Amino acid sequence: MIKAVVFDFDGLIIDTESVWYEVYREMLEDRGVDLPIATFASYVGTDATALYDYLLQQFNNEFTKEELAQESLRRHQEKMKSLVAREGVAEYLAEAKELGLKIGLASSSYRDWVTAFLKELDLLHYFEVIQTRDDVEKVKPDPALYRNAIEKLGVDPSEALAFEDSSNGAKAAMAAGLRCVIVPNPLTKHLSFERYHLHIESMKEKSLKEVIQYLCIED
Repeated sequence: MIKAVVFDFDGLIIDTESVWYEVYREMLEDRGVDLPIATFASYVGTDATALYDYLLQQFNNEFTKEELAQESLRRHQEKMKSLVAREGVAEYLAEAKELGLKIGLASSSYRDWVTAFLKELDLLHYFEVIQTRDDVEKVKPDPALYRNAIEKLGVDPSEALAFEDSSNGAKAAMAAGLRCVIVPNPLTKHLSFERYHLHIESMKEKSLKEVIQYLCIED
């Protein structure tokens, strides 16, 4: 029986990731360098260290890591001013509450980043537990974020359902023992997902109740 749902944040609740791709693609394009979408997507859902190392090489070390972070964040914030949640997210959260499910969030981003967006979207009140990179030594694909979330929610891993958009996130959820539903965004749909329980294009495709019923039948 499913007793809890745990959501990823970036790319799943709000598509910050496609915007990051736009920012870096445009910055590199100005310098005559291409950024393949599949290459960028492979870095999604985990620590940004490897991504920054790759980008700095592409920029021929024109920026320091700090300068790259500051300039890309400035551009990202400008693009994110028209803030919207992904299709079906608010409905899933409301339905989870109606079904009496516990609701958690597990994100490789910093807590301040996550909660600022959730407040702006008026979704913060749904989450009983939020685990971010501030709470663990290793982020996704390490399972620590999900393990922490379900422990704090007070459920067994087999009683929890994770919603993810990235392969790194799916690996983390599966390693922690949760059932995993993939809802890719325009960026991560280019990724190959190794292990998961269900793949849907959008949360509008099935209701949360239908997703849970499908997974229970699969058992």
